[in-house]
Amino acid sequence: MRHVDFTPLYRSTVGFDRLFTMLDGVGQPEQAQTYPPYNIERTGENTYRITMAVAGFDETELSIEAHAHVLAVKGEKAEEDKVEHSEFLYRGIAKRAFERRFQLADHVEVQNASLKNGLLHIDLLRNIPEAMKPRRIEIAADALNGTKSIEAHVN
Repeated sequence: MRHVDFTPLYRSTVGFDRLFTMLDGVGQPEQAQTYPPYNIERTGENTYRITMAVAGFDETELSIEAHAHVLAVKGEKAEEDKVEHSEFLYRGIAKRAFERRFQLADHVEVQNASLKNGLLHIDLLRNIPEAMKPRRIEIAADALNGTKSIEAHVN
C-alpha cells in the first residue's frame, strides 16, 4: 500500500493531528493480532461494550489501563506447578500473554469491567461536556423592524 501525504490538510484544519496520525497508521503493515478474540457493541446512544474471550485467565492475571485515548488490556498467565503424572497429548487452550489496545474517541471513559464465564466485559461511556454539545441559538427580532419611516424635506 502506498503512503498518503496529509500535509495539504494540515494547512486548513486545526486539532486533527491525532486523526491524521491514526489514518497514516492504518496503511502501515502490522502484525495481524487475532488473540484474544473480541466484540465491540453499542449498547445505547452513548454507551459501548467491549467483550473479550479470555478463557483460562482470572481477575489477578488481567489488567486494564486507560491513558491518553488508548485502552490497553493485558493478560499474563501465572506459572503453574507442573504435575509430574500428567502429559498433554494436545494443548489447544492458549496460555500465552497478550496485550490488546483500543483507540478511544474524545470524551470516552471506562465505566467498569467484569469477568464472567471467561468473558471480560468493559463498559464505556461517551460523556460529552455541556460546553461541547450543540445548542440552539434564538434569533432576536429587531426592535426597530416595525417602525421604519422615511423622512423627506421639501424646500
